Amino acid sequence: MIAIRDRVRFEETDLMAVVYHSRYLPWLEMGRVAYLRACGVDLNVLMEDGILFPIREIQVKYKHSARFDDEYEVQTTLREFNRAKLVFDYKVIRVKDGTVFVEGTTTNVFADKKGKIVRLPAEWFDRINAVYQTEAKAS
Repeated sequence: MIAIRDRVRFEETDLMAVVYHSRYLPWLEMGRVAYLRACGVDLNVLMEDGILFPIREIQVKYKHSARFDDEYEVQTTLREFNRAKLVFDYKVIRVKDGTVFVEGTTTNVFADKKGKIVRLPAEWFDRINAVYQTEAKAS
């Protein structure tokens, strides 16, 4: 599991003083990017190599509302991984008391610049797989 922390910005809240529902999606993206970065994958370099990383499916369960200035942690785990796709699980919690704001899952595929699904080359696969296997053994 890779965890990152941040604070709710005022602009992320709505007129009810809670985080607007769509604002959680960028937080999941931050977790996903941090996970890949921890694997040694720089998405800029991956894209320069002609490999894109689009979302195919996303699911989010809203459990509690986050509010302005709450410190939160995005916990990201790679549930499933092969050369064509990754499935990430997320939990976003309030740091001070562990309240779960959202739980989510995304399925990402690897695609070329025309949108055709491609198999991830060994150079990139091995980096992600090393972290994935370490997590699998720990759980």
